[in-house]
Amino acid sequence: MTDGTGLQHDQEVSAEPAELMLDIRNVRHNYGNVQALRGVTLSARKGEFLTILGESGSGKTTMLRVIAGLEKPMSVDRIEIDGHSVADVPAAQRNCTTVFQHYALFPHMSVGENVEYGLSVRGVGKEERKRRALEALELVRLPSKSERGIAQLSGGERQRVALARALVTHPAILLLDEPLGALDEKLRQQMQEELISLHRTLGKTFIYITHSQEEALTMSDRIALMRQGEIVQFGTPKELFDRPNSRFSADFMGFENIFSGKLASVNGSDAEVAVGGKTVLGVWTGEKAPEIGQSVCVAVRSERVKIGVQPEGEVVGNVLSCSPGEYLYRGKYVDQSVETELGIVRARIWDTTQQISDFREIFWRRDDCAVTPD
Repeated sequence: MTDGTGLQHDQEVSAEPAELMLDIRNVRHNYGNVQALRGVTLSARKGEFLTILGESGSGKTTMLRVIAGLEKPMSVDRIEIDGHSVADVPAAQRNCTTVFQHYALFPHMSVGENVEYGLSVRGVGKEERKRRALEALELVRLPSKSERGIAQLSGGERQRVALARALVTHPAILLLDEPLGALDEKLRQQMQEELISLHRTLGKTFIYITHSQEEALTMSDRIALMRQGEIVQFGTPKELFDRPNSRFSADFMGFENIFSGKLASVNGSDAEVAVGGKTVLGVWTGEKAPEIGQSVCVAVRSERVKIGVQPEGEVVGNVLSCSPGEYLYRGKYVDQSVETELGIVRARIWDTTQQISDFREIFWRRDDCAVTPD
């Protein structure tokens, strides 16, 4: 495994063996001629909140289904949960449960009966089922709704019931398949906070599937970014946010300013890139060692671009002459586009009360500029 900025070619993403709750090696799976998983290796530590992030069709949900036992892969070297091989163990007998985006609750059952269901099929006695179901509902702050019908609940409450039903069996791993996708923005943010709190309270391993960068960055200990059946970057939220290892990662993680160029020089991680007739300074974040003259891209987030003259005596690295372009008020912030020698550059201003007068320069620090293979 690399130091967090990327992956080796075999895509091995592992934790120390003694810490592992999940260990999958070289899993491959096809749907007809479509390669859904291309030899992926992934591990999750005990008590970790691991997010598998990617666009539609990247293979993230197939990965979850393989972990859950809902999909039998074409080939795999190893699938272990808590040190036990589950490659040939059916889904119902694996020590993990899944929370789906659309909850999959039984409308003819009460809240309590829905939560008890997993215990019932396991043959747990009636009194024990009720006790454990109430404990699970306490965890999600719904003990008073036990007798309610599912139709009487809000979307957020239904999501909590689905969580309680998944937790009542005390799984080693909780799998969450885009569980907040059907909620509105405010409720989704509230549920993010509740999931973080629940994870900290229980100390269980959570494996979360999403296409939302915001959800991944907000909740995760580590993130595996997938593309076309492969893990293309693996690391902490900060590493993926600030240090993309490819143009795809930079674009997917929301870098608004990405420009192609040639690597002119490199000293350690400090890189100089020729973009047209301009030299841009940045930090090499690619997976492999860079080569002078190779095609690269430079990426900088709009909120790291500053408008106006750089502070006196401070060497920021990149200064561009510009002319003001489109100004967009977006409520929480303002997006200001400018014309530069590199093309259009976007700056984000969080202080919406700031009066932007006529300006002729923008600047950003070397450390805020990622340089990756193009």
